Amino acid sequence: MSSPSAKKILVVDDEADVLDLVCMNLRAAGYAVSAAENGAIALQKAKAEKPDLIVLDLMLPEMSGLEVCKALKKEDTTAAIPIIMVTAKTEEVDRIVGLELGADDYVAKPFSPRELVLRVKSVLRRGQEKPPEEEPLTLGDLFLDRSRHEVTVKGKAIELTATEFKLLAVLMERRGRVQGRERLLNDVWGYESVIDTRTVDTHVRRLREKLGRAASYIETIRGVGYRILGESAS
Repeated sequence: MSSPSAKKILVVDDEADVLDLVCMNLRAAGYAVSAAENGAIALQKAKAEKPDLIVLDLMLPEMSGLEVCKALKKEDTTAAIPIIMVTAKTEEVDRIVGLELGADDYVAKPFSPRELVLRVKSVLRRGQEKPPEEEPLTLGDLFLDRSRHEVTVKGKAIELTATEFKLLAVLMERRGRVQGRERLLNDVWGYESVIDTRTVDTHVRRLREKLGRAASYIETIRGVGYRILGESAS
C-alpha cells in the first residue's frame, strides 16, 4: 500500500500479464502506480497525472514507445519526467534511439521485477539528489552551477536532464583524468554491477549535441571511456 507522499509511476505495456506483474511489484515497493495499455492512453495519463517516472514498453500497437517518448519530450509539461524503457534484447537500435530521444534508462526483456524496481529507485534518486554546496565549475565558455542545477555555454542556458547534468559535473570535477565507462556507470547511474556500457556512450553523444562547440572539451579515450580536457580541442 502506497502512502499519500509516494512517488507516482506510470507503467505502459500492452501485454496484460507484464503490466500486472510490473504494477504489482512497484506497488509492493511502496509506489503509487497507474497503468496504460497503449500510447494514446499513456500520453493522456502523463499529462493529467504528472507521474514522477514512466516505465515505457517500446513495442506498443498503433503508437510505438519511441513515438510516445518523443511526444512526451516535446511537451513542456511532460518533458522533465524520467523514462525507463522496456525493450527486447533484439531491439538494440530502438533502444539507442530511445536514449537519444531523452529516455533515462532501459531494461531488456526478460527482466526480473527486482531489477526493474532497483532501476526505478536509481533514476528517481538521481533526480532528487541535492547538489553539494560547492563552487561552480568553469572551463572556458562552459559554466556549471551545481547549487542551481544550471549549465551555460557563452552565457546561454543549456537544458540537460538530471543524468546528463550529473555526467557533465563528474567529468568536469575530474578534469584531465580518464573516466572508464564502468566507473561512470557506478558514479553517475549508481549501478553496482556493469550493464551495457553503451548507455554511457549514448548519453555522452546527447550531451555533446547539446553543448555545441563546447563539446570539444570532452575527449573520447578509445576502448576506455572519457575525460574533460583542460582546454578546448578546437
